[in-house]
Amino acid sequence: MKITGQTASAVFDSIRAQILSGALAPGQLLPPVRELAQRLDINRNTVAVAYKRLDAAGLAQTQGRRGTVVTAPPAPGAQEGSAAGSALHDLSSGNPDPQWLPELRALLPARAPRLYGAPTIDPLLERLARAQLDPDCPPGYAVELSHGAVDAIERVLGGWLLPGDRVAVENPCFLGSLNTLRAAGHATAAVAIDAQGMLPASLAQALQGGARAVLLTPRAHNPTGASLGSRRARELRQVLARHPEVLVLVDDHFALLSQQPYCSVIGAGTRRWALVRSLSKALGPDLRLAVLGCDADTAARLRLRMAPGTGWVSHLLQDAAAAALGSARVMARVAKAGRDYAQRCRTLQQALAEQGIATPAVMDGLNLWLPLPADSQPLVLALAQRGWQVRGGEVFAVQPGVHGLRITTAMLGEADARRLAVDLRHALEGQGALGALGRT
Repeated sequence: MKITGQTASAVFDSIRAQILSGALAPGQLLPPVRELAQRLDINRNTVAVAYKRLDAAGLAQTQGRRGTVVTAPPAPGAQEGSAAGSALHDLSSGNPDPQWLPELRALLPARAPRLYGAPTIDPLLERLARAQLDPDCPPGYAVELSHGAVDAIERVLGGWLLPGDRVAVENPCFLGSLNTLRAAGHATAAVAIDAQGMLPASLAQALQGGARAVLLTPRAHNPTGASLGSRRARELRQVLARHPEVLVLVDDHFALLSQQPYCSVIGAGTRRWALVRSLSKALGPDLRLAVLGCDADTAARLRLRMAPGTGWVSHLLQDAAAAALGSARVMARVAKAGRDYAQRCRTLQQALAEQGIATPAVMDGLNLWLPLPADSQPLVLALAQRGWQVRGGEVFAVQPGVHGLRITTAMLGEADARRLAVDLRHALEGQGALGALGRT
């Protein structure tokens, strides 16, 4: 390899060019810092800075005594949803029940075309968004829009963070969030959770370790269903109050459907924050729209990142969202859907309990989480042989050691829930794993 340069930027550019051209292959070791510094006749710190930039850009990884290694491009992560046409009863997709989704085309009002220069947020939609955000956001907040919750997370993090910056997230974590962080080159700090969400001591450890942002789900956490109670939210606010410079990003994706009260972790001293409320679960995944309440600086950075590309969220989508949010009939249907989802989750929990299978006491969201003591794949395969498709929990892991099943209950009827519970018990018994879960 022929590395050149007399400055950190020049050394970085030289190595980067060779990685992108294929001259340096994934897994190949770069010269030790001292050796390259002597070869180029420059200070060792100059080479160290160049290597640090390569690491932050995801082009190489520093591996202690082994040295700095060229990394392979990240593989595509697991996605929500599942392929159509499976012969199995699909409980893996994470989808809402289509019967509860409104027909948005029928709701679209007749509006004059919007042109360049029109306000990016429709005034009616902003009023409806503020009616929902006002009780939960600090005074003086700004309203913004994004193309869904994951788009909001990506743009807000990109507005404040650099590649390589560490983000504290729940472990296990939502697939969309994990994929976004990995694609952007952010490091993850795993925060342990229980049925009440993030554990304060674990969050404190992540922040002390240098996390520059916190991404958390206040209710109906995917995949576990955990929701913050008032006491846990207060404890997390106290932890975050010691780090006012940290960006706090709240993904309240289930807001319209949740049966749990919203408990805020955004304190008066939090400088950078955003509360994201997607409409996908309640009005349909294809709507691709989320509303945000955020501080003024975050709003400005979000607009800046939106302006050069898409510019704004389509006003056709805004019209559909405003029509749905402003319809008493649609919102009554959404409320009924939320109660139905909670009941379906409770039904499966009860059926499992009758078979001696205990699950965490969380009953909100579209999914039920079954913790496991070991790799989920044998159980996933055993259930597939019995006609069920479920999602193995390892794909949600921020760090190795997370094992479980995520079972989407949104379209699971009572009879099927009881049949699944029996099949699951038989599968666990066949693997000698039922006792490890504990009998109720």
